[in-house]
Amino acid sequence: MSDLAVLGGAPAFPDGIPLVRPPLPALERVVARFEASYARGRLTNGPLVDELEAGAAAKLGVRHVVAVSSCTAGLMLALRALDPGGPVVLPSFTFSASGHVVRWNGLRPVFAECDPASLQVDVDDARARVAREDGLGAVLATHVFGAPCAVDDVVAFGAERGVPVVFDAAHAFGAFHGDVPIGGFGDAEVFSMSPSKVMIAAEGGLVATNRDDVADSIRIGRDYGNPGDYDTRFVGLNARLSELHAAVALESLSELDEHLETRTKLARRYDDALADIPGVAPQTVADGDRSTYKDFTIVVDPDVFGVTRDQLVTVLRAEGVDTRNYFDPPVHRQTAYADLEPVSLPVTDRVASRVVSIPLFRSLPESVVDRIGELFAAVHAHHAAVAAALPA
Repeated sequence: MSDLAVLGGAPAFPDGIPLVRPPLPALERVVARFEASYARGRLTNGPLVDELEAGAAAKLGVRHVVAVSSCTAGLMLALRALDPGGPVVLPSFTFSASGHVVRWNGLRPVFAECDPASLQVDVDDARARVAREDGLGAVLATHVFGAPCAVDDVVAFGAERGVPVVFDAAHAFGAFHGDVPIGGFGDAEVFSMSPSKVMIAAEGGLVATNRDDVADSIRIGRDYGNPGDYDTRFVGLNARLSELHAAVALESLSELDEHLETRTKLARRYDDALADIPGVAPQTVADGDRSTYKDFTIVVDPDVFGVTRDQLVTVLRAEGVDTRNYFDPPVHRQTAYADLEPVSLPVTDRVASRVVSIPLFRSLPESVVDRIGELFAAVHAHHAAVAAALPA
């Protein structure tokens, strides 16, 4: 194992291991499901969309699910429906869409820290940062990498301030907080069905809510704000979901439980493979909660592991292992937010510089997980040689 590729050895995976492979349902089943809608010329917002919404609502145990063209569009419409009218507090350690939907609604984001172990929003820090915000409009929390955030604390925080709570649940369809599916918490939870997610539609999103008024607003809003008489009630979007996307999603939904079981087994195998390696810590998931493991993400402590996150990424790339540094830079460091007043988020900055997501997908062989674990062990064992061979 001293023959790491960066030290002159042969790559472990010369053909490459991707970070993700979309969990594609069988094409013939998708086509068979889509045929009736296609034959009738019902290509958007048709019976398959209705079936998807009903099936997802039943799966999540919520009153309403509204299908939209993307999670981002769903979040935009959810905030529009709730009409916060003031700044929105959210984590900076999240995908940029979480911040974008706030600004697209003409609202000011207030960025909060993340917890260094769970990588979820630090609710106490969020509470402190908006203590002087008399006009706080809403709370927006993310279920990072498919693991539930501190749901109860987030909801309680929103109740304290008397403001709506929205969850960016892009990664979390199929996750559980205790025995309760993610989807029914707060005023709305919004899921993604893009190709890297656990349930896919090629592209698409689902807005889950127990509020009739929110569901009604999003149904209108996804069709330009038009309730059917062409007298638009507000400035909406073209955010309809096509019948083809719904057909893919329905087949993906039918495989969800088996898919999640496989992902959990692979995540547990990664946990075992990395357990005795100092300086690498997988994201923690609260006791009793269940993650979708949309990504398997670790935090690298260079002082203990012996090399930096970026050096580890270089080693893995040389071995043929694809990775992603989610989320680096965090949103508050991105160019799109440079016009805002600078904010100090030292925990988020440190976490963002140390996280790396490694391959996890349904068809990933267990032997590959074991081999990647061996590579981590080899990097730690030979960290001095690796550090000397690579720039800091």
